[in-house]
Amino acid sequence: MNQTMRGMRIGQQSLESEAGVRLSERQEQIFICPNQHETKVVFAADADLPDNWECSSCSKTAVRAVEGKTIEELTAQEDGPKTHYDMLMERRSEDELEELLAERISMLRAKRKRGEADL
Repeated sequence: MNQTMRGMRIGQQSLESEAGVRLSERQEQIFICPNQHETKVVFAADADLPDNWECSSCSKTAVRAVEGKTIEELTAQEDGPKTHYDMLMERRSEDELEELLAERISMLRAKRKRGEADL
């Protein structure tokens, strides 16, 4: 008569239970590649998010998306080419600019009175 041992196969199942285990908070990020494939990746809630990830479909470099748009599209829309006025406003306040304008106007008026005005 053949006797068989009943029990668990070694290496097939874990003896650890998930009861009482509290998982850390997670966030899901979507990355979009040039072929418009979406790759979903789960990160810890406090993780520094990468801007790029390898696409799971075609292995090209995918870019992180926020609200359906890639971060490259969002920064291009926000930044755009800066005008001279934009750059000036980054360096000076309106009050400073008005003060400088008043100084320059008074200098030009003084030059004109002396007969040295530039045309």
